[in-house]
Amino acid sequence: MILSKTPFRISFVGGGTDFPDFYRKESGGVISTTINKYVYIVVHPSFNEKIRLQYSVFEEVENVEDVKNSRIRECMKLTGVDKGIEIHSLAEAPTKVGLGGSSSFTVGLLNALYAYKGEIVSPEKLAQDACKVEIDILKEPIGKQDQYIAAYGGLRHIQFNRDDSVSVGPVTLNEEIIKRLEENLLLFYTGISRDASSVLVEQKENIEKTESFSHLLELNNLRQELKSELHANRLSKFGEILHKGWELKKRLASKITNPALDKYYLECLNNGALGGKIAGAGGGGFLLLYCEMYNDKSLRKCLSALKEMPFKFSSEGSRIIHVDNGHI
Repeated sequence: MILSKTPFRISFVGGGTDFPDFYRKESGGVISTTINKYVYIVVHPSFNEKIRLQYSVFEEVENVEDVKNSRIRECMKLTGVDKGIEIHSLAEAPTKVGLGGSSSFTVGLLNALYAYKGEIVSPEKLAQDACKVEIDILKEPIGKQDQYIAAYGGLRHIQFNRDDSVSVGPVTLNEEIIKRLEENLLLFYTGISRDASSVLVEQKENIEKTESFSHLLELNNLRQELKSELHANRLSKFGEILHKGWELKKRLASKITNPALDKYYLECLNNGALGGKIAGAGGGGFLLLYCEMYNDKSLRKCLSALKEMPFKFSSEGSRIIHVDNGHI
C-alpha cells in the first residue's frame, strides 16, 4: 500500500499570468504558499484484479478506458498503472473552493502511482506530468501555478518563462515575519458555489484583448513588488498589494466577482482588513483576508455568518508518507 500527502495552497498575486497566452509574450509569475490542509491518496493492489476507485463516488471496472473519472483515468494511463488496483482519496478541505484542490489531487495521485511502480520522481516531474494531464490531455482552461506549488510546496515565487519552462524559487522569510504573516492572514468560506471552468474560459479568452492584457501586466508588476517586499522581510504593503491585485483581477472576467462577494469584501475593509481576494479563480469559495491582529476581532465579528478555516503555512510539497508490501 502507498499513501501520498499533498498540500492545498493559497495564491497571493499573479494569477492569470500563468496562461501561455500571456507568459509567451511577457514572462509571468505568482507568489503562493502551500498550507497545512492536505489531500491523501491511497493506492493498493485490488483483490479481484479489477480497478476499484473510491473518491466522491465508487467505481469498479475491468479496463482503465472504462474509468469515468477522467483525471484518474489519464493519470493511470500516463504512469502505466492501469489494472488490478484500488485508489482511495480523502481531503482535509473542500475541493472547487479556490485552494488548488484539483491539481493537488492530480499531483498526489501521480506521486502515489509512481511510488506504486517503485519509482521516486522529482517535484519537477510531478508538476510537468500534472500539467500534461490537466492542460494538454484534458484541455482544462487553467494555468500552471497550482501543479507546481502542490509539487514543490512552501512559500514560493514561481516564474513562467516565454520558452514554456518554469522557474521555482523559495521566498525566504525570518521566523518572526512568517509568524506575523500567518497570524494576519484569515480564510473564510463564503458558502457561494462556483464554476471555475466558466470563469477561467472567459478569462483565458480575454487575455488577447488589450485591456485585459494591460491588467495582467499590472498584476505581474505587483507580483514583482510583493517579491521585493517579502525578500526584504517587510509586510507593510502586503494588504495593499492584495487589494490592488483583487481590484485588477475582478476586471479579467465577468464572473470573478458578484454582488454578494463585493458586499462581503467591502464589509471586511470597513472592519479592519487591509486587503484580500477571493481565492483561486473567483466566483465564490474562500475569501482570503489580510488583517493586523489588533483588528481581527472586529473582522471576525462582521463575518460571523461565515465559517473560518484556520491554517498555517506548509513547507513541503507532495510526498509519500507510507509504503509497505515491498514498494520502493
